[in-house]
Amino acid sequence: MSQKEKEKFELSITESPSEFENLEKMSVHELITAINHEDAKVHKAVQEALPQIERLIQLIVERMEQGGRVFYLGAGTSGRLGVLDASELPPTFGVPDTMVIGLIAGGDVALRKAVEDAEDDPAKAWAELQERNINTLDTVIGIAASGSTPYVVGGLKRARENGILTGCITCNPGSRVAQEAEYPIEVIVGPEFVTGSTRLKAGTAQKMVLNMITTTIMIKLGRVKGNRMVNMQLTNEKLVKRGTRMLMEELGLEETKAKEMLLKHGSVKKAIEAEKNTNIQH
Repeated sequence: MSQKEKEKFELSITESPSEFENLEKMSVHELITAINHEDAKVHKAVQEALPQIERLIQLIVERMEQGGRVFYLGAGTSGRLGVLDASELPPTFGVPDTMVIGLIAGGDVALRKAVEDAEDDPAKAWAELQERNINTLDTVIGIAASGSTPYVVGGLKRARENGILTGCITCNPGSRVAQEAEYPIEVIVGPEFVTGSTRLKAGTAQKMVLNMITTTIMIKLGRVKGNRMVNMQLTNEKLVKRGTRMLMEELGLEETKAKEMLLKHGSVKKAIEAEKNTNIQH
């Protein structure tokens, strides 16, 4: 066995040496072609994890229908992806920002810069969950490409010990994070193009899975009608125009009337319900 093969055997997959050598000698075309080739592997890896993803979503929906919440735990890139996903749900689906909450090791400052040793405290995540009055209707999802982050491992362990539904998204098989989570999602994308840089394939895979989880949950909770974001917040002119078009198509209104109704009721869904109630009364 060569030295490189020994290193691959001993290291986790996400830390294994890249399959490409001498990157600094490659042309721009060669670099982006190789990265694109590697990215193509992510879709297949996520596809293979669909049964794990489906099982966890079904359990989360049951709890959220009773008022449960979802908490993401992560550090570095993984933590940022969790916070990003959670922060996009209120404007997209018109839900409160307390429904899905992203926690990152080191707090909000870690969104922009690395916080030294923040991810190495196994007790911190559970303390942060307790501050938010976590309960057995809630779900905790650990996000860790390597599957070994102490902040995430410790949080999952304590959550599970306290009867809380736990899941995880990781890119190494049989990791500590997966062992602590009751319903692990393992998306095995292989070594990174730049050795150990899990912001690449691993990060893409995690984002894809997060998109699946929360989009599916929001649809099952009635936050989408047909294929449209009828509960989106009207935070800018682009979204007002989008909502106006939805009402024009749904109710057969002319533009001025549709926009007037939208702004009066605050969302496409509420405007449609108001119009239907008016028609019933007449």
